[in-house]
Amino acid sequence: MNIALMIEDNEDNRVSMAILLENGGYQVVEAETGDAGYQKAVAEQPDFILLDIQLSDMNGIEVLKRLRANSRTRQIPVIAVTSYAMSGDRQRFLAAGCNGYIEKPIDPLRVISQIQTILEKKP
Repeated sequence: MNIALMIEDNEDNRVSMAILLENGGYQVVEAETGDAGYQKAVAEQPDFILLDIQLSDMNGIEVLKRLRANSRTRQIPVIAVTSYAMSGDRQRFLAAGCNGYIEKPIDPLRVISQIQTILEKKP
């Protein structure tokens, strides 16, 4: 079973996304802060990471930089999950090193297919 690490500080978002992922066949590991998420990524070696960009302890882009700088987490696909939906945001997150981008509020009927499409593109 594929492991998804979800780094999200909003409990309601974590619960709803965890249900969707589990129903989609993924095992879910959760982290409420960027630092905890980074530590879990190193320890758990998930198949992919869903990363909220607006976290309480640090910006998601900072978490992404730490993940990409570590040889143990460098190749793990990271999908930004964010309410940032301004023109150019998708390109900014992809340029920063994200493998994909999902806008909040998420579409529960499409989120698993969106994740699968993003993961199929990984090198």
